[in-house]
Amino acid sequence: MRKIIGIGETILDILFKNNQAATSVPGGSTFNSMISLGRVGLPSCFVSEIGDDRVGGIVRSFLSDNGVDDRYLTEYPERKSPISLAFLDDHNNATYSFYKEPFGKRTDWLCPTIGHDDIVLFGSYYALDPNMRYKVTALLDEARNAGAIIYYDVNFRRNHAGEAIKLMGTVIENLEYADIVRGSDEDFSVLYHIDEGAKVFKDKVDFYCPRLIYSRGAQGVELYSRTLTKRYLIEPIIPVSTIGAGDNLNAGILYGIIRNRIRRDDLDHLTERDWDDVIRCGLRFSADTCMHTDNYISREFAETLDR
Repeated sequence: MRKIIGIGETILDILFKNNQAATSVPGGSTFNSMISLGRVGLPSCFVSEIGDDRVGGIVRSFLSDNGVDDRYLTEYPERKSPISLAFLDDHNNATYSFYKEPFGKRTDWLCPTIGHDDIVLFGSYYALDPNMRYKVTALLDEARNAGAIIYYDVNFRRNHAGEAIKLMGTVIENLEYADIVRGSDEDFSVLYHIDEGAKVFKDKVDFYCPRLIYSRGAQGVELYSRTLTKRYLIEPIIPVSTIGAGDNLNAGILYGIIRNRIRRDDLDHLTERDWDDVIRCGLRFSADTCMHTDNYISREFAETLDR
């Protein structure tokens, strides 16, 4: 059976509304996607690091409780697991403050076995961090050699804008690994100072990867490939929180790929109808996530989906 492998950071998000702590949830960009995929019953595993503290224990238990294989978490003795403070504004969009100490390089980490047509999800600063690069490239090389689908979520935040030039070579390497790239208008504005999806694809992505999913928040999603360009509008909603919206766009897209039995060799031949179904799965996952303060789809929504 095909499985989905995610690699990324784990973090405990503490949410503030009106400067008061409202709730806390385990998070991290790829982590959020993997929880949703676990909730819909897809075979999933997650590669990351935790400290040997109570926060790390919360993260490990949460993965397991949501059907995600936690065997590939590397636990670091005498290290604290990361936390973030997420401050919601009047429109329930978040700004973040991060608190974490670096984990050291470990040679005893476990890399999952990757099969043909499995899916590997990676991205965010974790995919660029020099301290974690050895894990990321090892996993991506394994995936490429196995013939897996590699999905890159750019997710480049403004707090790293000053590092954009220094990290550009690593960004390009990630684009070269990828079969599908997903990024937001904000990501590419920070990275390239370009605010138009078609120009991002033509000038920055197409040479390395032939598929770009360009998300624009409430303005919808744009698909760019060498055979199809299309814009998808979304139904207006009043969000409770937009944390996890992009992460669950990714989860829904990967769910759509699995549900439609799309293999790596099929990617060059997908029809407009194929893409319509895949993107709409992503939009449904994203919309559900915005309707509560968790970072993932609700269990109730998961139960409504085809397995």
